[in-house]
Amino acid sequence: MTKEERLQKQLQRLAEMKQMEQELHEKGFRYIAGVDEVGRGPLAGPVVTAAVVLPEGFDVPGIDDSKKLSEKRREELYEVIMEQALAVGIGQAEHDVIDEINILQATKRAMREAIEQADQMLQREHGGSIDYVLLDAVELPGLTVAQESVIKGDAKVLAIAAASIIAKVTRDRMMVEYAKEYPYYAFEKNKGYGTKAHYEGIREHGMCPIHRKTFLKKIH
Repeated sequence: MTKEERLQKQLQRLAEMKQMEQELHEKGFRYIAGVDEVGRGPLAGPVVTAAVVLPEGFDVPGIDDSKKLSEKRREELYEVIMEQALAVGIGQAEHDVIDEINILQATKRAMREAIEQADQMLQREHGGSIDYVLLDAVELPGLTVAQESVIKGDAKVLAIAAASIIAKVTRDRMMVEYAKEYPYYAFEKNKGYGTKAHYEGIREHGMCPIHRKTFLKKIH
């Protein structure tokens, strides 16, 4: 595939991913937040969520589900999204909260936090409020604005894909920092997921303070 063909493919994909937001804009919704999470499966560290409100004219090719992108590309797109988004909010729930209320409830709490943060930024910088929320396969009871849960939303909806990139880069950076503090588990490589090196670290050194005890019941 030539460079030109690759670009055309990316532009076509971009148009497809913008469709849902464009339809909502046509219905009169102005500020649409895409929300996603990263880190529901790891054995250690927080679950991190992001809420992103993109401008209508956001036309950056290459944005996709963060899992499909290389680390280098995610980092590049992270900078572009942070620069051009109307609002970005980050939420997180630490390992102890996950152990206390379970991963799904912790994720939902962190999502509400991200939406609230993005809304405050939107009000502060643009004088408006989020009026529609698009979520990746999750519903949030009690939200005061309209919401829609989209299955595989991070691969279908541009704002959700953007949120997945922000959440992924944010969490990965946190886990790299944790690796310096807790060097036995290869967090800089596995980001807390259950790799062979990670399990070997637990067997040799026990759990560290950021491990999720409810995910490691057979070990502790």
